[in-house]
Amino acid sequence: MLPNLLASRRGRFAAFFALYVTEGIPLGFAAIAVATQLRRLGVGPAEIGAFVGAFYLPWAFKWAFGPLVDVIRLPRLGRRRGWIIVMQLMMAATLLALMAVPLPEGLALFTAILLLHNTCGAIQDVAIDALACNTLAEGERGLANGLMFAGAAIGQAIGGAGVLLLMDHLGFQGSFVFVAVCILLVTTFVALPLKEVAIERAATAVAATGGGMAQAGREMQQFAMDAFRAFMGSRGAFAGVLFALLPAGSMALGLAMQSNLAVEFGMTDAETGRMNLAGNVTAAVSMVIGGWLSDRLGRQRTLLVYVCMMSLPALYLAWRLNAVGYVMPQPPGGAPRPELIQLLWTVVVVYNVCMGLMYGTRTAIFMDVTHPRVAATQFTAYMAMNNLAIAYSATWQGLSIEAFGYPRTLVYDAIFGLASLLVLGAMRRPAAAASGRLTDALAPHRARLAATVLALACLSWLAFWPLRAATGAAEPIIGTFYTLVFVGAALFLLAGRAILNGHTPPWWRGAALPLALGLLAMYARKWLDAVPEGAQVLANALLLATPLAAAVLLAWLARQGWGPLRDDADPR
Repeated sequence: MLPNLLASRRGRFAAFFALYVTEGIPLGFAAIAVATQLRRLGVGPAEIGAFVGAFYLPWAFKWAFGPLVDVIRLPRLGRRRGWIIVMQLMMAATLLALMAVPLPEGLALFTAILLLHNTCGAIQDVAIDALACNTLAEGERGLANGLMFAGAAIGQAIGGAGVLLLMDHLGFQGSFVFVAVCILLVTTFVALPLKEVAIERAATAVAATGGGMAQAGREMQQFAMDAFRAFMGSRGAFAGVLFALLPAGSMALGLAMQSNLAVEFGMTDAETGRMNLAGNVTAAVSMVIGGWLSDRLGRQRTLLVYVCMMSLPALYLAWRLNAVGYVMPQPPGGAPRPELIQLLWTVVVVYNVCMGLMYGTRTAIFMDVTHPRVAATQFTAYMAMNNLAIAYSATWQGLSIEAFGYPRTLVYDAIFGLASLLVLGAMRRPAAAASGRLTDALAPHRARLAATVLALACLSWLAFWPLRAATGAAEPIIGTFYTLVFVGAALFLLAGRAILNGHTPPWWRGAALPLALGLLAMYARKWLDAVPEGAQVLANALLLATPLAAAVLLAWLARQGWGPLRDDADPR
């Protein structure tokens, strides 16, 4: 009989470390191991960038999975344990299903299955965090969280560097079995023996409030309202939204570009695995050092230095590649380039030092601007936005590599990575938090400002779309920006709909929901060429009418008083 690890302090630490290993494995596997193999198969940087970007999307929306995990129970398996077991089995099954997908011709189906795989990983993450919140004693949480993040780092090393180091022995197909077995080992020896007796006793209060999808919907609506009021409630929290949506410094060397260059420079899978492993270990050590320094020297001051440092390896690599004439992507399979391999090793290790210094400090500054009253909701939303920033960064960088080459993309990335510093000075703890208030007097003004900016961004689409061909190679990159605008406008409309319920005319609530869904559906413009010629006119009309209608509605919101955002209007 295997032991229930939740029954002892050391067992709990071991359990959550191991569970987080299964979260890191798929991220490392897709972003490093699979991306490397796709490049060897001749898949271009743009497709690989879109693949890696899509892989991070479920983590950007994991806040929506929380209510489902809370209210839908699997009594025989355990309230949280059941979700963990089912999701791990699904993760293993989807990995094994990938073995039947031919590459590179089946890349679309391959991406879709891996997207489902990572969605299961994101749901598992929500269940593991919920289990930790209900199981760990207050005095255990600090060390437990450190071990959990360490487990995720180990998992990424197993799924990325580990798979590449074993690729010569396993082959690409065998790597799927290896990763699936790693996940199932944790399922068998850790998840299955868990018993969550205390959680089941505490669950009756949750169950009494209702169940099923209706309750999940109410919780999602409450999440939207709490997050929206928290974001608008203070200058620091409002700046935090933009800070979270902007890249955390230069990011190209931490995403698919590293794998692309390794393949093109002639590195073997084992060499690429060793380089990635060295980067992971270096980053892990630097994370501890960076957080320690930020506690003593100040969060904003150290983060400013760390983010600036992250641009230096990218700029250096851009200069060296341009100097030797290595600009555009090269076909894989060429003769090894030892001097470029050594260059890549150097910049990857240096970059991981800088990125590691930044990582924990940036997370801590989000905690600084998070209001204690809605800490879980607000912090979860910030982390989701961080993942959205990773997703769109991977996408535009892949497009830029094929359009402009490696050096220019690295320069653009280095410059864009500094954009978050423009709002860093505003990232301060809310003054209202000391008195327990959620919002200050300027909260309605911030909501009107956000509505105005989003309305203008939607209107600018009306100029871009008809003239998009004139932007040349930059068209898909600009399109990535508009995708972010449409997602932001849709979420703003949905949150505003919930906040202003009862304070706006019925037509507003009736229009907000379909318009929000229409904005999200704007992503389908990628497949406009597949629309029958006779329907092209209608499709283009909808692509213009939807942002225009959203701009009108957002402009109307910019003129409202937003009284429910005032703290004295808070019903709680």
